[in-house]
Amino acid sequence: MTAQTPSATNARPETVRPRSDEHYDALDGVRAIAAFGVLVLHVSADTGATLKQNAVAWLFSGGAIAVTVFFTLSGLLLYRPWVAQLLDVAGDRTVRVRTYFWRRAFRILPAYWVLVAYVMIVILSSHLGDVWTWLRLLTFSYTYDPHPWWGNGLGPEGLWQIWSLTVEVAWYVLLPVTAVLLGRYARLGERGTPDAARRARRLLRGIAGYAALSFVYTIFLFQPAYAPLLGEWLPRYFAWFAIGMALAVVSVRARTGSARAARFGRTVARSWGTCWLIAAVAYCIAASPLSGPTDLTTIDTIWTSEFRIVTYGVVAFFVIAPVALAPAGDPVMRAVLGNRVMRFLGRISYGVFLWQVPVLLGWSDLVGHTPFSGHFLTEFPVIALLSVGVATISYYYIEQPFLRLASRRRRAARPASGPAAPVGRPAERHDQAGEDDQAP
Repeated sequence: MTAQTPSATNARPETVRPRSDEHYDALDGVRAIAAFGVLVLHVSADTGATLKQNAVAWLFSGGAIAVTVFFTLSGLLLYRPWVAQLLDVAGDRTVRVRTYFWRRAFRILPAYWVLVAYVMIVILSSHLGDVWTWLRLLTFSYTYDPHPWWGNGLGPEGLWQIWSLTVEVAWYVLLPVTAVLLGRYARLGERGTPDAARRARRLLRGIAGYAALSFVYTIFLFQPAYAPLLGEWLPRYFAWFAIGMALAVVSVRARTGSARAARFGRTVARSWGTCWLIAAVAYCIAASPLSGPTDLTTIDTIWTSEFRIVTYGVVAFFVIAPVALAPAGDPVMRAVLGNRVMRFLGRISYGVFLWQVPVLLGWSDLVGHTPFSGHFLTEFPVIALLSVGVATISYYYIEQPFLRLASRRRRAARPASGPAAPVGRPAERHDQAGEDDQAP
């Protein structure tokens, strides 16, 4: 049989990435920016910079938007294989749920457990013999304790930043179920030959409903009285994950034959300057008093909380969309976000996120300054360098060995031979072998 030559119409979407299993260097750069955004937030809060009522303080407090970027990245990278399985109706794509969970566990747990051990021994030594605290911290279940001994919703000292990781982990656990439910909705009423375009439209509608749950949940967060602990639970953040999930649908649809999706992807990718300008303006609005208190201590109202969901989401979308929809090897993305420095910082960004608070507390003890004192401009470079150093050690001696172990396990479990790729389409893997390492 003679191989068929793809038509120009079918080939055009191939210029829009990403494939569901590819690792995209520019997204490493986005992760690096998000990790250091969180670091800016923590150092500025510790030095008291966020307590001042001026534009600089507002911009510092806006570092919280980095969490939104992380959630959106997870929605894009981890949901995309399920989208590919659903929309590539001519292919043979299977998401291996067991492999997904193993890779998530190997990616997240080893370095986090080392962090917990350090914090318990060095910072929380008075609770070293508390088995219940150990169990809750190691399993990410401590945010569900209605009466925590540490007295706040963020967690014990040294682990304040981990509340967002507990949200991520909850989303990871529920993702296979979420994907199945959305997939069933996308297929609902389907008759005869599967229609990828119809599935994609229904999938986007389902994701929109999924995002709307955040706004409904936020109402109950404040009614009948404000419940701060509930603010650290997953439903409040569905909308931010949904942004990435919607981008996953568009990117996969562009690759699997939709001229409209491919055209949209090219337009967004080529308009990267406009997108990032919109993100910058939205950041300024989201970080200003227009979106509620900027000092990180005053409680939001229900309306400012709802507004933050929208404005933070706008920032995340316009930062990530041109990167996620850019063609492979895009020179701008490669130069700005996929260069060697940004790739390295992206690889170690998980360690930067994990260790920045213990490094910050250790530095404060060393120089002897009290909370909400110090100078941001002199302390941030030192804390950033120390965090990068510890994160580098974590990556090469903890994270990378376990990722290699997970890859060997995946290769050992892979069948010796698989189905042939469809004519005119290159064979692809769909077992979360590449992109999911970019999340969180």
